[in-house]
Amino acid sequence: MKIALITENSQAAKNAIIHEALTDVAEPLGHQVFNYGMYSAEDVASLTYVMNGLLTGILLNSGAADFVVTGCGTGMGSMLACNAMPGVFCGLVIDPTDAFLFGQINDGNAISMPYAKGFGWAAELNLRDVYGKLFDGERGLGYPRERAEIMRTNRGILKDLKAASCQDMLTVLKTVDQDLLKAAIAGERFAEYFYANASDQEMAAYLKGITG
Repeated sequence: MKIALITENSQAAKNAIIHEALTDVAEPLGHQVFNYGMYSAEDVASLTYVMNGLLTGILLNSGAADFVVTGCGTGMGSMLACNAMPGVFCGLVIDPTDAFLFGQINDGNAISMPYAKGFGWAAELNLRDVYGKLFDGERGLGYPRERAEIMRTNRGILKDLKAASCQDMLTVLKTVDQDLLKAAIAGERFAEYFYANASDQEMAAYLKGITG
């Protein structure tokens, strides 16, 4: 699985801590991790939590990523922005129990975490435990197990509901504020990672077109 990490500006200084915990857990399990930044508070390209959501929509809908790990100070803003995007099902995850239940019941494709609220002593241990619950083993099995089928059915209904209520991602890219879009994909490694992994060539061509 291709896992993308996105960190917004208020928590950019913690990117290295988050990235290290994520790669230490996910890569031995056979997953690839792509760090889309921000990499530090001094980065030229600055991501807001709104841009986190837009970038998450781009990565998941294009096939450049299979799962996105993002967040902000409380995790709320990035979660809301992510869930505004078509095809994105983002959960607010604070601890390993949240991660386990989200993976087994909701089986979404993104999580948002708080990187300021409650982020204190041994926070990196919590990150590792969260990623372990998310990425080790099969997701979507249901909890409790006897409710697996109804949970699977509800996930399908939610997916259909979102498809009916959202525009497709290419339309989003064409109609969203273009300065906001350009800023969301201005990270120093975006082009390197995105164009090598995206399978939706229409989206890739459009983004190349607006960035020259």
